[in-house]
Amino acid sequence: MKKLIQRIKRLLKRILKRFASNSQQPLPLINSRPLETSIPSVSPRWESGLVLVCSQCANERSGSTASEDLENWLKSRLKFEGLWGEFRVVSTSCLGVCPRMGITVVLVSNGSHGNSPCLIVNPQSDRELLYSYIKQNKG
Repeated sequence: MKKLIQRIKRLLKRILKRFASNSQQPLPLINSRPLETSIPSVSPRWESGLVLVCSQCANERSGSTASEDLENWLKSRLKFEGLWGEFRVVSTSCLGVCPRMGITVVLVSNGSHGNSPCLIVNPQSDRELLYSYIKQNKG
Protein backbone atom coordinates (compact mmCIF):
# COMPACT_ATOMS: atom_id res chain seq x y z
CA MET A 1 0.00 0.00 0.00
CA LYS A 2 2.85 2.39 0.85
CA LYS A 3 4.49 1.69 -2.52
CA LEU A 4 1.25 2.51 -4.31
CA ILE A 5 0.92 5.83 -2.48
CA GLN A 6 4.53 6.69 -3.29
CA ARG A 7 3.98 5.88 -6.97
CA ILE A 8 0.87 8.07 -7.04
CA LYS A 9 2.77 10.95 -5.42
CA ARG A 10 5.60 10.66 -7.97
CA LEU A 11 3.11 10.57 -10.81
CA LEU A 12 1.31 13.66 -9.51
CA LYS A 13 4.61 15.52 -9.15
CA ARG A 14 5.52 14.70 -12.75
CA ILE A 15 2.11 15.83 -14.00
CA LEU A 16 2.28 19.10 -12.06
CA LYS A 17 5.85 19.74 -13.22
CA ARG A 18 4.89 19.12 -16.85
CA PHE A 19 1.84 21.35 -16.51
CA ALA A 20 3.92 24.15 -14.96
CA SER A 21 6.53 23.97 -17.74
CA ASN A 22 3.87 24.03 -20.48
CA SER A 23 2.21 27.19 -19.25
CA GLN A 24 4.19 30.16 -20.55
CA GLN A 25 2.43 32.81 -18.49
CA PRO A 26 0.32 32.61 -15.37
CA LEU A 27 -3.37 32.94 -16.08
CA PRO A 28 -4.84 36.30 -14.99
CA LEU A 29 -7.30 36.31 -12.16
CA ILE A 30 -10.91 36.56 -13.28
CA ASN A 31 -11.64 39.64 -11.16
CA SER A 32 -8.32 41.38 -11.79
CA ARG A 33 -9.71 43.46 -14.65
CA PRO A 34 -13.01 44.16 -16.34
CA LEU A 35 -14.14 41.53 -18.81
CA GLU A 36 -13.81 42.85 -22.33
CA THR A 37 -16.01 40.93 -24.68
CA SER A 38 -17.93 41.25 -27.88
CA ILE A 39 -20.75 39.00 -26.69
CA PRO A 40 -24.01 40.88 -27.29
CA SER A 41 -26.39 41.55 -24.43
CA VAL A 42 -30.17 41.78 -24.74
CA SER A 43 -33.04 42.79 -22.49
CA PRO A 44 -35.40 39.83 -22.29
CA ARG A 45 -39.15 40.22 -22.58
CA TRP A 46 -39.59 38.43 -19.26
CA GLU A 47 -38.39 41.35 -17.17
CA SER A 48 -40.83 40.64 -14.32
CA GLY A 49 -39.46 37.21 -13.62
CA LEU A 50 -38.11 33.86 -14.57
CA VAL A 51 -39.58 30.77 -12.90
CA LEU A 52 -37.17 27.82 -12.83
CA VAL A 53 -38.88 24.46 -12.25
CA CYS A 54 -36.58 21.54 -11.43
CA SER A 55 -37.33 18.69 -13.81
CA GLN A 56 -35.48 16.14 -11.67
CA CYS A 57 -37.27 16.48 -8.31
CA ALA A 58 -40.27 14.18 -8.82
CA ASN A 59 -39.16 12.36 -11.95
CA GLU A 60 -36.20 10.46 -10.53
CA ARG A 61 -38.10 8.99 -7.59
CA SER A 62 -41.39 7.95 -9.08
CA GLY A 63 -41.11 8.34 -12.83
CA SER A 64 -43.95 10.86 -12.64
CA THR A 65 -44.23 14.01 -14.67
CA ALA A 66 -45.28 16.21 -11.75
CA SER A 67 -42.70 18.89 -12.52
CA GLU A 68 -43.70 18.97 -16.18
CA ASP A 69 -47.37 19.18 -15.21
CA LEU A 70 -46.62 22.08 -12.85
CA GLU A 71 -44.59 23.85 -15.51
CA ASN A 72 -47.36 23.48 -18.12
CA TRP A 73 -50.03 24.61 -15.63
CA LEU A 74 -48.02 27.74 -14.77
CA LYS A 75 -47.49 28.54 -18.46
CA SER A 76 -51.19 28.14 -19.20
CA ARG A 77 -52.20 30.28 -16.24
CA LEU A 78 -49.76 33.06 -17.14
CA LYS A 79 -50.96 33.01 -20.75
CA PHE A 80 -54.62 33.05 -19.68
CA GLU A 81 -54.08 36.14 -17.51
CA GLY A 82 -51.93 37.91 -20.13
CA LEU A 83 -48.73 37.71 -18.11
CA TRP A 84 -46.85 35.34 -20.43
CA GLY A 85 -43.94 37.34 -21.76
CA GLU A 86 -43.47 39.32 -18.57
CA PHE A 87 -42.83 36.01 -16.84
CA ARG A 88 -41.23 32.93 -18.32
CA VAL A 89 -41.44 29.39 -16.91
CA VAL A 90 -38.44 27.23 -17.69
CA SER A 91 -37.63 23.61 -16.90
CA THR A 92 -34.14 23.14 -15.52
CA SER A 93 -32.01 20.21 -14.53
CA CYS A 94 -31.16 19.53 -10.89
CA LEU A 95 -30.90 22.64 -8.72
CA GLY A 96 -29.16 20.72 -5.94
CA VAL A 97 -31.88 21.08 -3.31
CA CYS A 98 -33.43 17.62 -3.78
CA PRO A 99 -36.40 17.68 -1.38
CA ARG A 100 -37.94 14.39 -0.30
CA MET A 101 -41.40 15.61 -1.19
CA GLY A 102 -42.26 18.38 -3.63
CA ILE A 103 -40.59 20.19 -6.47
CA THR A 104 -37.93 22.89 -6.25
CA VAL A 105 -38.95 26.19 -7.84
CA VAL A 106 -36.72 29.27 -8.00
CA LEU A 107 -38.13 32.70 -8.78
CA VAL A 108 -35.66 35.07 -10.40
CA SER A 109 -36.63 38.69 -10.94
CA ASN A 110 -34.86 41.96 -11.64
CA GLY A 111 -35.75 43.17 -8.16
CA SER A 112 -34.36 40.12 -6.37
CA HIS A 113 -30.76 41.44 -6.39
CA GLY A 114 -29.33 37.93 -6.18
CA ASN A 115 -31.75 36.84 -3.45
CA SER A 116 -34.01 34.62 -5.50
CA PRO A 117 -36.49 32.64 -3.42
CA CYS A 118 -36.07 28.88 -3.61
CA LEU A 119 -39.38 27.19 -2.84
CA ILE A 120 -40.33 23.56 -2.23
CA VAL A 121 -43.74 23.21 -3.85
CA ASN A 122 -46.33 20.45 -3.71
CA PRO A 123 -47.19 20.28 -7.42
CA GLN A 124 -50.92 19.83 -6.76
CA SER A 125 -51.92 21.60 -3.57
CA ASP A 126 -49.52 24.59 -3.80
CA ARG A 127 -50.24 25.64 -7.41
CA GLU A 128 -52.47 28.59 -6.61
CA LEU A 129 -50.25 29.75 -3.77
CA LEU A 130 -47.19 29.59 -6.04
CA TYR A 131 -49.02 31.49 -8.76
CA SER A 132 -50.00 34.22 -6.28
CA TYR A 133 -46.39 34.43 -5.14
CA ILE A 134 -45.20 34.80 -8.74
CA LYS A 135 -47.70 37.60 -9.41
CA GLN A 136 -46.52 39.46 -6.28
CA ASN A 137 -43.05 39.68 -7.85
CA LYS A 138 -44.44 41.60 -10.82
CA GLY A 139 -42.36 44.73 -11.23
